[in-house]
Amino acid sequence: MADNKKVLVIGGGFSGLTAAVETAEAGFDVVIVEKTPFLGGRVTQLNKYFPKLCPPNCGLEINFKRIKNNADITFHTLAEVEKISGQEGSYDVTVKVTPRFVNDKCVGCNACAEACPVEIPNEFNFGMDKTKAAYITHNQAFPFKYAIDGRYCKGASCAKCVEACKYDAIDLDMKPEIVSLNVSSVVLATGWDSYDVSKLDNLGGGKIANVITNMMMERLASPNGPTSGKILRPSDGKPVQNIAFVQCAGSRDENHLPYCSYICCMASMKQATYLREQYPDSTARIFYIDLRTPGRYEQFYWKVKDDPKVSFTKGKVAKITEDPETKDVIVEAEDIQLGKKIKAKFDMVVLAAGMVPSTKASKIPGDITYTADGFVVSSSLKKGIYAVGALKSPVDVSMSVQDATGAAIKSIQSARRSK
Repeated sequence: MADNKKVLVIGGGFSGLTAAVETAEAGFDVVIVEKTPFLGGRVTQLNKYFPKLCPPNCGLEINFKRIKNNADITFHTLAEVEKISGQEGSYDVTVKVTPRFVNDKCVGCNACAEACPVEIPNEFNFGMDKTKAAYITHNQAFPFKYAIDGRYCKGASCAKCVEACKYDAIDLDMKPEIVSLNVSSVVLATGWDSYDVSKLDNLGGGKIANVITNMMMERLASPNGPTSGKILRPSDGKPVQNIAFVQCAGSRDENHLPYCSYICCMASMKQATYLREQYPDSTARIFYIDLRTPGRYEQFYWKVKDDPKVSFTKGKVAKITEDPETKDVIVEAEDIQLGKKIKAKFDMVVLAAGMVPSTKASKIPGDITYTADGFVVSSSLKKGIYAVGALKSPVDVSMSVQDATGAAIKSIQSARRSK
């Protein structure tokens, strides 16, 4: 197929993967550009989906297999788009690819990581543990090929990974590359980031050891997470028996995120089930302003509410502090239904941090209009450019997949029009 019939997908998360495989399986060439070393995005960091509470690896594995077996899909990891120009049917795109320092001979044997002397914060686990400068994020990562973090690697002055690799897969002389593409359409699928809770001074985010975010809770509960799935509090590794969830941590607040982040209520209820399943005597308390469980998700709320050891308190949390001796977390809040202020102590607190589109911090080059909060204004996009998922508004995985499927159809139409 000619170059101008290619479709570019920017972002290799679940919505990007969906748009890519649906487009390719309709017979069109697709190129995925992903800024991290691995595909899968935020979904790879989740323990389970709501409301079925099934692990995400099933859906990811299917999509990875579809990509691997489809010659019409190519992908560039550690890559970012630097320029987009042109019009529907012929967009010229410049992509910069950062060196991985590992080639296709890699078999994932782990010898490079074992030999590497450099320990770094594990970004995949939100800094809750360490990894090596030569690393792979988890046992089902795709591509299953190690990456060497050039920000920390000592290069030729160390080269212990080169000595350890018997497959000649390490190349510390790799240089950045520029890839030029001509495509008929572009799908924007760069995903979302958690709100920076260190900005929430009153809630202790980033300052109190046993106050974590909802995404950190996902990693704690994940079998491939920093504690192998055991929900242990960060300060001392103690099993969590009494937990609080604070909703709207940064959301629905004009000083932070003025919008509802959509997934947070469901995520907290889901995470309450993680704790209850793991520790039968544990208790969970959810502090909320309004509970939002749209559509069919209302049934999941009823299921969680029926658990006598999960309680819901309507009221805004005013302050979170720490007991300096025990490292327990003290929550001060209002209880609107009882008409009084309360103070309660917990082993750990989870802040339901809001969703921020990745474009808030890093704009995609091109003629793209954004809201003040960083969301793409879809109606302003040029013909042949389509935004999906959390770039337009906060959404869950299911809605992202539906949106990405629609974008695949539109991309195919763009390619047809440009014949």
